[in-house]
Amino acid sequence: MLNWLQRLGRGALDNFAGLGRASLFLGHTLSGLPSVLAHPRRVIAQLHSIGVLSLVIILVAGLAVGMVLGLQMYNTLVDFGAEASLGPAIALTLVRELGPVVAALLFAGRAGSALTAEIGLMKASEQLSGMEMMAVDPMLRIVAPRFIAGVLALPLLSAIFSAVGVLGGYFVGVGLLGVDDGAFWSQMQSRVDFYDDVLNGVIKSVVFGIIVSWVALFQGYDTVPTTEGVSRSTTRTVVYASLAVLGLDFILTALMFRDV
Repeated sequence: MLNWLQRLGRGALDNFAGLGRASLFLGHTLSGLPSVLAHPRRVIAQLHSIGVLSLVIILVAGLAVGMVLGLQMYNTLVDFGAEASLGPAIALTLVRELGPVVAALLFAGRAGSALTAEIGLMKASEQLSGMEMMAVDPMLRIVAPRFIAGVLALPLLSAIFSAVGVLGGYFVGVGLLGVDDGAFWSQMQSRVDFYDDVLNGVIKSVVFGIIVSWVALFQGYDTVPTTEGVSRSTTRTVVYASLAVLGLDFILTALMFRDV
């Protein structure tokens, strides 16, 4: 019993220590953002690596999710004679929830794991230590551009996911199931509000971008500099980032739509 309590206390202290290191890491990263923004080439290069190379999986997943939503919601709405509301139902589901959340989960699995592996391998091969010996701050040169790129890329990917998902739902609802074309778009235009729906989805995606980028970069920077350590950090990135996205989604949804 005593040994179990010791292990429990040691684990809790290790988790608190890791949270403290992560907080200091985020503070150091944020303090270097102005100097990084003065040299946007590094950010643009990372936007290509993080955002553009994640575009294929976002497009495929968005189309598939939109088509599935079209099928499922039509089968439900037709029982109530409300199949004309298929357009806003798909759009609201994607813009409010599935767009930011699913895009963030895919982003964590593809770009987040890649960031962790890249930074971890730099640490394992002592590239980061070499930069420090040359009086180059790796936080400014390596970490901060990737952080900014991740925060900028995820809202754009979420918007693309939602747009492609709406098109997928349109193809199924209008093209296959016979929903009226005009009703699909006019109902969507009248019921989807920019501030209450679209803007809240953008806020979610920005928050998720900060969290996923923070977790991925910290896990890579704080990894044990061995092959096994890098692999474990990559796994932790996907797990921690996914759980953080799902937990924050509930909190943000409760805050945004508590008066609705």
